[in-house]
Amino acid sequence: MWVYSWPVDLPLAISAAEKCAVVLLFTGIAAPLAGFVFWRVAGGWDSLGQGPLAIDQDLPVPHYLRSPEAAVDPAIQAAEVRQMLEAKAHRLERRGEAPIDVEAETTRLLQPAEEPGAAARQDAELRAEVRQLVVSRNERRMHKGLEPLDVEAETERQLADFIGSR
Repeated sequence: MWVYSWPVDLPLAISAAEKCAVVLLFTGIAAPLAGFVFWRVAGGWDSLGQGPLAIDQDLPVPHYLRSPEAAVDPAIQAAEVRQMLEAKAHRLERRGEAPIDVEAETTRLLQPAEEPGAAARQDAELRAEVRQLVVSRNERRMHKGLEPLDVEAETERQLADFIGSR
């Protein structure tokens, strides 16, 4: 005589059409209903992905990404540069290489990066390049039938956007 054990033989006892109906009922009714209940009752969507191991946390900004607190005292900066150069000269001397001139290297490193004329010349070149881009954009706009832009005002706006984005 054949004995039916309910939990084990149930999946084997139903036909393919009945299995299909079970899957459709689950995906069409039970899953959306469970999602709705999860959303309404526990506020589950709000807390999903949060917690101590979540990636979406407001972590403190690392010290190397923060803006500098204050300007460095030039005397302290000069002393530190001199100290690092003396250490470098000592290392070079220990290796048998020619040591560097600490005084000359210190003055070279501490002098301003560029003379003021070079910065103005570079700014003029940048302005000319941006103006050229605005003029070519204006020509494309006019070919499309759009009204042209004020070249000087657009150049100033572009430069202000570029300088402000640093």
